[in-house]
Amino acid sequence: MLNLLLIFIPVAVALEYLAPGQHLLVFAASALAILPLAGWLGRATENLAEHAGEGVGGLLNATFGNAAELIIALVALKAGLHDVVKASIAGSIIGNILLVLGASMLAGGMKHHQQQYSSEGARSQATMLTLATIGLILPAAYSFSVAEQVPRGLGFISITLSVVLLAVYVLFLLYSLITHRALFAGSVDFSDDGAHNQPWSVGKALGVLAIATVFIAWMSEILVGAVEPAAEELGLSNIFVGVFIVAILGNAAEHASAITAAIKNRMDLSLSIAIGSGVQVALFVAPLLVLLSLTIGPQPMDLAFSGGLVLSMLLAVLITGQIAGDGRSDWLKGVQLLSVYLILGLTYFVIPDQMAP
Repeated sequence: MLNLLLIFIPVAVALEYLAPGQHLLVFAASALAILPLAGWLGRATENLAEHAGEGVGGLLNATFGNAAELIIALVALKAGLHDVVKASIAGSIIGNILLVLGASMLAGGMKHHQQQYSSEGARSQATMLTLATIGLILPAAYSFSVAEQVPRGLGFISITLSVVLLAVYVLFLLYSLITHRALFAGSVDFSDDGAHNQPWSVGKALGVLAIATVFIAWMSEILVGAVEPAAEELGLSNIFVGVFIVAILGNAAEHASAITAAIKNRMDLSLSIAIGSGVQVALFVAPLLVLLSLTIGPQPMDLAFSGGLVLSMLLAVLITGQIAGDGRSDWLKGVQLLSVYLILGLTYFVIPDQMAP
């Protein structure tokens, strides 16, 4: 039934070019178009995980899922919209580790009394998130304290920290995919998936993954172009839109894949998608955008996020590390993560743009 929503792909394209002023209709059509595409991306990831393991499957899903977000960020970077880029980065990290992981634990816990996964792998990914948060806190602290006296220092710190974060991410890939792959491999059990048949070939899975990603990127670009004017019509602030609405819709692929994996009792894959995507955004996407801004856009972008965004990311990382570190999940843990996300959302919802933290 979900595939019937594919009809909204041409509808969204037609509205974008024939009725660009109908922002709410363009927004709704492109959002509905993303849902079945996210479903196909999730199916391709699950089949790849059968061949390569849960860790590799989760990494591929996070990479392809973040491709749309990276494309959107590059468009905003070229236009010099650094605040929009930073808000979407923060929103993506917060959304993946609170909303996606929380919804996955809740959905999986509603079907299974208790689910198990590799505690070592989860703790390793949570530690990487903590490391990335440290890398974002220091530029913010410098910006608030001594940036006025030594303005060039912020650019130097941002570039050098970006290089360090990228290097750490490459080493993490080496650790999780080669030297300690067993910690992230998980155990694939299809006893709860009665519809499971012969898995797709690697070529077919990669092809579906690539095609779905291209269309998700296309629909996401249309959606982001309409979301701010649509939000203005609905009376929503830009900071709320950037941190929550754009991030939720931009991560639709991860949402669908992680929740589906959790329902099928594949929590290692679910965590690799949810936490792994947050790690990738923090350690790869954010520093990469800083380095690309040296040649793209009117001026370089720094790593100095606003105090409110840094605090929100720090709180999200702290509770995620505490909840995910013991190797088991249930529905209550999902509720706890979703509650923190709701608290942050309600806080940003009532903060106008001119008073945004």
